[in-house]
Amino acid sequence: MTVKMILGFLTPFIVYAGITLLHLILPAKKVKGYIKHETTGELLKYRINGILVLPVSIIIWFLLGYFKIVPYDWLYQVRWESLIGAFVIGLAFSFILVLKVPSTGKSFLADFWFGRIINPQIKDGLIDAKMWLYLIGAVMLQLHVLSFAAYHIQTHEVINTGFMLGAAMSTWFCWDYLTFERVHLYTYDIFAERVGFKLGWGCLIFYPYFYAITLWITVSAANPNLPGWLLIIFVLLFLIGWTFTRGANLQKYYFKIAPDKKFLCMKPETITDGNRSLLVSGYWGMSRHINYLGEILQAAAIALTAFVFGAGSIGYPLILGVWLYPLYYIGLMFTRAADDGIICRKKYGALWDTYRKKVKWRIIPFVW
Repeated sequence: MTVKMILGFLTPFIVYAGITLLHLILPAKKVKGYIKHETTGELLKYRINGILVLPVSIIIWFLLGYFKIVPYDWLYQVRWESLIGAFVIGLAFSFILVLKVPSTGKSFLADFWFGRIINPQIKDGLIDAKMWLYLIGAVMLQLHVLSFAAYHIQTHEVINTGFMLGAAMSTWFCWDYLTFERVHLYTYDIFAERVGFKLGWGCLIFYPYFYAITLWITVSAANPNLPGWLLIIFVLLFLIGWTFTRGANLQKYYFKIAPDKKFLCMKPETITDGNRSLLVSGYWGMSRHINYLGEILQAAAIALTAFVFGAGSIGYPLILGVWLYPLYYIGLMFTRAADDGIICRKKYGALWDTYRKKVKWRIIPFVW
């Protein structure tokens, strides 16, 4: 085992510790969320500063490369060793968090996979486990994108515009998430999922490594010089998906905090049983999970950048690896839509049945 291999293995330990330190020392907004504490009934508090942690992390990455302390493409050079290190971190985190909490009454495997606690926090919101996990995942994903792009630029005389487009889309994804970090306090993951292997390991390894799989696979491909109109189509598809995802999440967010407030000049239309209300206009009148469709379209647009690789006019569209990202989202979102339906049926009762009649489509309007 070489020194480089050892340092590669330790890289995610160092990066994750650095991100955590930045999260603790940088200024943060202190906000209340949507979820209530299980014992006190008070709204949980959060420290949110991802929009500062991300650029500071990028600046540190740049300075380390500029002063030749750590190569710009280091995360690409040690990608396999780093992957193993992150795997160990995710596994250890999952075991520690699950074992320190009493059993839910289910099997250990079920508790380990799904978790035993829904919203673990340290010192009244100083660090919230879920928001910390998503922060780690988003920043590490961005650093991977930058490192892969640096390797591509350093090893190619002619830059592959498709690859750089995929890198730009992934960068947009990371910045968008942390720009609207507070909005995600009102999303499915925060109020419905417990923290175990699925969420912990998923954010510490799967999110920052797998989400970059299209770039990982195609980083060494040459530029076939495809026409610009094809790239424009990919960009439009990505932006349409982003509009669905971000628009839907923002509309729901504003509805939760200010039910009578207009969103994009649209007055909210609701159905109610006298106690609870459900939004049935705008994005949420198109389908019950239009935001999931947006996530799938964004992932598909990033995968489609692989079409511009190789020596042919359409590159390598049959390399299955580049399609794993959107296929994962399809599997995740369609399964989550079913789970969310069960949760909402229990929460809203007959009102949910009325909502389903009003908004017929689950994810894809006029299709399903």
